[in-house]
Amino acid sequence: MNTPRIPPHLTGTRLRPVWQAVHDRLSTGRPVSGVRLGPLDDDEREALADLLGLDRLPDQRPTVRLARLEAIVAEAGGGTVRDVVTQVIGPLGDRAAERRRQEDDRAALWAWLETHDIVRAQPALAEWALHCRGQGLVDGSVHRTRDLLSAAVAVLAALPAEGEPLPVFAARVRHGDPHALDDGTRLSSLVLRALSTLHGTAVPDSAHARRALWSRAGVADDELSATVLAAGLRPAGEGPLSRIAAICSEAGHAVSLTLAQLRSPGDFRFPDRAVHITENPSVLALAVRRFGARCPPLVCTSGWPNSAVVRLLHLLTAEGATLRHHGDFDGEGIRIAAHVMHRTAAAPWRMSAHDYLTAVTTTPRGPSPGRLTEAPWDPALTTAMAEHGSAVMEETVAGTLLDDLARQLGPARHDPRARPAT
Repeated sequence: MNTPRIPPHLTGTRLRPVWQAVHDRLSTGRPVSGVRLGPLDDDEREALADLLGLDRLPDQRPTVRLARLEAIVAEAGGGTVRDVVTQVIGPLGDRAAERRRQEDDRAALWAWLETHDIVRAQPALAEWALHCRGQGLVDGSVHRTRDLLSAAVAVLAALPAEGEPLPVFAARVRHGDPHALDDGTRLSSLVLRALSTLHGTAVPDSAHARRALWSRAGVADDELSATVLAAGLRPAGEGPLSRIAAICSEAGHAVSLTLAQLRSPGDFRFPDRAVHITENPSVLALAVRRFGARCPPLVCTSGWPNSAVVRLLHLLTAEGATLRHHGDFDGEGIRIAAHVMHRTAAAPWRMSAHDYLTAVTTTPRGPSPGRLTEAPWDPALTTAMAEHGSAVMEETVAGTLLDDLARQLGPARHDPRARPAT
């Protein structure tokens, strides 16, 4: 398509403010009927008067109808007003379309975060995602914001860590950068807020509180203080981990395994069978008391699982074990269960809405369930808990859980090392 030749009298320097104002209005992407100009100096007012054929100078801030300009340009053989402003000023933009594109990009960003696997698997993080949205974009950039959020969810996916110091953990999960999670970085602040939301604690406001929250997530745990309580594990291997676990199981005792032992399992061969997970040590203690040396495989998270717990569950899964988790029917217990199931692919064990309703009607009224978030495996569960307003602690249904384990064992045989359940 040929570009119209613009007559020189339309492109003079004194008319440039006119075409600049028209260019700006047309670049909004919105319908334009008139354009307000100015302030114009006397030379520019005189040039506008000549253009419009006025017998007097216009105001310093006149409004010119676009239709009149179109007629003047057409009569001069200059094509259209768009042709003139494009040649005099430059290509027209479409700010309305750009705004719509930016709005679409922002909406897509927040939808991506709110439906991310990490958030969906641990619904407590929906509150964190909402906070992120409320904070807006990093430096006004969707791209930079997505990069930061992608880094944050990648860090969260790697937690709990395996007892590494923070710089070592940061280097492992952030492309070799040991300072990526240093205090004061945007990424560190974002991850710590997510962890505080997940655990239902205040956002840490001191170096000590930040270290404590990182430690809770398995960062900077040392290999000896991070332990996991288990019972009934009978690996067939000859490594130290297998021997320690087997000796305790055969004696009818629980075993406390350190992260150091779990990191160097040696010859560890676990039979392909179910392993049940409890949240509270008292339930594991009751199982050991009832079954003694016949106790089926049990692992206790002791609340939120530390790095040793997750390490053991991963070892068991790698050997073919299937995991089933039970915990408290309260807000914290639901969040712990969601975390365990997400991190280890465990299935729920008597953790449905039906199980809760059965328990809540047959046990004394418990404390308030506290802050409730969705249970990904059964959305009806937290609805039922909210309606009844009563928590059911794991210890109160221990008898039902132990009966499940007894059925797993088959017909009971007398074991002199087993003690009567109380």
